[in-house]
Amino acid sequence: MNRLVWKLLRQHISIGQLAGFFLANLFGMTIVLLGIQFYQDVLPIFTQGDSFMKKEYIIATKKLNLLSNLTESGNTFSNDEVEKLKQQPFTRSVGAFTPSLFKVSAGMAMQGTGIQLSTEMFFESVPDEYVDVSLERWHFDKDSRSIPIIIPRNYLNLYNFGFAQSRSLPKLTEGLIGLIQMDILIRGNGQTERYKGNIVGFSNRLNTILVPQSFMDEANRRFAPDKEAHPSRLIVGVKNPADPAISQYFQQNSYETEGDSLDAGKTTHFLRLITGIVLGVGLFISILSFYILMLSIFLLLQKNTVKLEDLLLLGYSPARVALPYNLLTTGLNLLVLLLAVVGTLQVRHLYLPVLQDLFPRLEEASLWPAVLTGFLLSAVVSVLNILSIRKKINGIWKGRH
Repeated sequence: MNRLVWKLLRQHISIGQLAGFFLANLFGMTIVLLGIQFYQDVLPIFTQGDSFMKKEYIIATKKLNLLSNLTESGNTFSNDEVEKLKQQPFTRSVGAFTPSLFKVSAGMAMQGTGIQLSTEMFFESVPDEYVDVSLERWHFDKDSRSIPIIIPRNYLNLYNFGFAQSRSLPKLTEGLIGLIQMDILIRGNGQTERYKGNIVGFSNRLNTILVPQSFMDEANRRFAPDKEAHPSRLIVGVKNPADPAISQYFQQNSYETEGDSLDAGKTTHFLRLITGIVLGVGLFISILSFYILMLSIFLLLQKNTVKLEDLLLLGYSPARVALPYNLLTTGLNLLVLLLAVVGTLQVRHLYLPVLQDLFPRLEEASLWPAVLTGFLLSAVVSVLNILSIRKKINGIWKGRH
């Protein structure tokens, strides 16, 4: 009987209108899924390690002048200045660089190379949330007396492409550096202690020699109990690095930013904005296709009003009369979802090898976020279609009574 009902109702179906819906929905769904999948694939590039897109951070310092050189506090930040910066509308969080108040020297020797290095150095620390290297090994072990250290990546580049190249010495990779232990000598408060130092990561964001905050706090208390650490640099998490209020505030307070952190943050914001626009365009096209389908279905129902009334008078329930239309819309939505997933996979096979050539350690992201998003979008559209069709047919049924 349902087959006879379908034959009766399909006579006025417009293939052109349904094809328009199908193509528009397929185009919009593919853009949405591809945008989500591409974002998932490139996210590790921009969020792991010391990526500049992990979050927007600005390193703030005070401008140096004659007065700041004459007074120790001239180039450091007071608690009031830090609190005032935290209260700014563009600020998400503020962390302070804690300097070491004790003397540090380090030495290391690489067997078989003839390289022996020894130097006076310094330590700084920041809260763990601002460290842009994996925190898996970022803890101080009191028993082994081993200090994890993070150094700027440009230090390694200076050695490899400056010092080592000019003296025909072997170049060092990040993996090899991670295997080298340094002998750390700390002096202060009449005490001398020896530690082992292990380089656990390299940073592009933080141009300093970092040690864990827990070690720094303990070492300052032990080796410099009569001194107080005043930060001369702040790491500021901002909501929108393109906000002109940031530059204005920094100029008014004679603050400076290190390197191109502000420009990198603006690039981050721009790229995320573009991603959002792409997803928005895809969703907009999907919404338009939904309206195209609903207009087609409503037009079809309007043309079949007399037949629908006759079927309802013959004893067919509104749900049974609506079933062919529900199957039509749901089937089209599922076919769109299937083809959109296939199209996304095909495009992904084109760009993924290029990304892996540029970033050999890049791991393939899961397909599930994009697939689940497509399924949810398709389910929502199908439910809205079913509800709209049922409401229309119920209106026809009530109009006869």
